[in-house]
Amino acid sequence: MTHPVLDNIAKTDRHTTAYLSCGAAEATPIIFVHGWPELSISWRHQLPMFAGLGFRAIAPDMRGYGRSTVYRRHEDYAQEHIVADMIELLDSLGAEKAVWVGHDWGAPVVWSLAQQHPDRCHGVATLCVPYIPQGFAPEAIIPLADRSVYPEDQFPAAQWDYMLFYRENFAAAHQAFEADVGASVRAMFRAGGPAGKGQPAMTAYVRANGGWFGPGQAAPNVPRDESVLTEADEHAYTAALTRNGFFGPDSWYMNGAANMAYAAQAGDKTRLEMPVLFLHAAYDTVCETLDSRLAEPMRAHCADLTEAVVESGHWMAQEKPIQVNAALAQWLARKLPEVWTKT
Repeated sequence: MTHPVLDNIAKTDRHTTAYLSCGAAEATPIIFVHGWPELSISWRHQLPMFAGLGFRAIAPDMRGYGRSTVYRRHEDYAQEHIVADMIELLDSLGAEKAVWVGHDWGAPVVWSLAQQHPDRCHGVATLCVPYIPQGFAPEAIIPLADRSVYPEDQFPAAQWDYMLFYRENFAAAHQAFEADVGASVRAMFRAGGPAGKGQPAMTAYVRANGGWFGPGQAAPNVPRDESVLTEADEHAYTAALTRNGFFGPDSWYMNGAANMAYAAQAGDKTRLEMPVLFLHAAYDTVCETLDSRLAEPMRAHCADLTEAVVESGHWMAQEKPIQVNAALAQWLARKLPEVWTKT
């Protein structure tokens, strides 16, 4: 059975979220939350499959992206506002709860939903970025760095150096991506491999290099990695990021203190009781979770945690969709069978 992917809009007085949907309107929602610098189409391999399995599969354009509202202040991209967007989206679907799946910056959104609104979550799954109960900010994750790869005297901020570059040189950071958006897309969306394991990520050198690609430099003009993106996918990302710019996406990095203050609102209720799935990317050199301590807080604060490893780089859902879909489906069958059959 073929399930059409439909364009939708959820609009309130405070925000507009554009989203893709697939599957029966009365089915349990499974909501896929993308990261930086992506779009709802990042979940193009997941939407029809999970609709076919009986869910209402939803993928929003997050604030600052695609056809959703774009804001011109850094503080408008704090997690508290983004989580409110997702709650409004869930309300618009007429559902009390959803299964939430997040990748990259979408993962902290999903973790925040589980932490602040557990009553709106059947379960949560994330790709690449584990749960950081303090809030996802450099101050919380730099202490978990693998100092065998990132000696502190050479790499004080480890692979998270690029996050500090946003704070210190925001204009230079986002203008570098905007200088040639197509080249930026082709340079970023690339598959992973074992060659990078145990080596410092390029993100550890951004401040020392004076920018993502060097001082005042645009992204290098490399061929598209067809194992991750088709030509149509590349054009869709490029068009959306050209239209909206990188100010909004990059502003997600500018709210570390606000995001930690938001997490603190949970008080001592940071332990997640619902079923949780975490997918490690074997070849993600930035969100490296297999050899570093980055996943330790998640293991200490999740009561029902399932972990699996996908042999991919960072863009897991696009690079290895069959493995990701299989891991999600197996977890849903084992941990949440009652929501799968609910119609």
